[in-house]
Amino acid sequence: MHPFVYERPSSVSAAVTMASRRGARHIPPTEADAQFIAGGTNLADYMKLGVARPERLLDLNTLAEPALRQVRIGNDAIRFGALVRMGEAADNKDVRRRCPLLADSLKLAASGQLRNMASLAGNVLQRTRCEYFRETSWPCNKREPGSGCAAMEGFNRQHAILGTSDACIATYHGDFAQALIALDASVDIEGERGKRTLAFAKLHRPPGDTPNIETDLAADELITAIEVPLAPWSSRSRYLKIRDRESYAFALASAAVALDMDGDTVRGARVALGGVATVPWRASAAENALQGKVLDEAAAQKAADVAFADARPREHNAFKIPLGKRTLVRALLETRDMKV
Repeated sequence: MHPFVYERPSSVSAAVTMASRRGARHIPPTEADAQFIAGGTNLADYMKLGVARPERLLDLNTLAEPALRQVRIGNDAIRFGALVRMGEAADNKDVRRRCPLLADSLKLAASGQLRNMASLAGNVLQRTRCEYFRETSWPCNKREPGSGCAAMEGFNRQHAILGTSDACIATYHGDFAQALIALDASVDIEGERGKRTLAFAKLHRPPGDTPNIETDLAADELITAIEVPLAPWSSRSRYLKIRDRESYAFALASAAVALDMDGDTVRGARVALGGVATVPWRASAAENALQGKVLDEAAAQKAADVAFADARPREHNAFKIPLGKRTLVRALLETRDMKV
């Protein structure tokens, strides 16, 4: 086990100060210096595997601010504190009533034990489960920039077909993030430079030439809240997840769908795709294809075709294109038929 220092800050400002410390030279901190931890269901695994080797762990469970652990539901938005557990949010009756998509994406994301441990902010920042990233003997540009990507010519059944680059095809495996990006969520962030609010769609970075840089967060910044606006499509929404086994597994393909309907006609649509992309994936072209259309199977199929038009499959994951399309068609039609 790589040795590390364990610290328990008492407030957000104290956590930021601890994370920004790097000796008298005031060199900007990096991920290797200090990492925040809450539930630890992702980071602890990667520390055991040797993938993550932080010098210090800052435990956020001792932060005193009550808002970090609260779910607040207003007329116009749902606001989640960063330390709210996945299970708490999934079981909240008002969240389920006002926006089923949020609750569905959390309930389908993990086992009950993991949901009771994992925080919402930690969940959206989880790292890929790519086996070539997890196994340190393989080259991986995300883990060691410039070393190569073993997944390109390896067994890539679980890997991404959207948002890939010549440097990385690792899938983003989260579920909750698909709901957040579909619903125009935002995140509140605090760091040494102060506070800021960021559209959730800008939080994660596609791999490009620098797959090791995964988010827009600086090393000393942490998420303090997640806010989801409530809109006409919020109550007619759902998350459909297709996986190898129903009990607990990552998505092969998933769809987050929210619809504002006028009879059978789409007034507004929000669509995101999971299990198929390198980052949480907003399918804006599919939304545009649905706008103003009568939502029948033909319209749903056209939207699905548009959503996967830019897919780049590899040897073992080409099946994700037809599977992803069928998943989206089914999600659209089932969301259309919801009683709200």
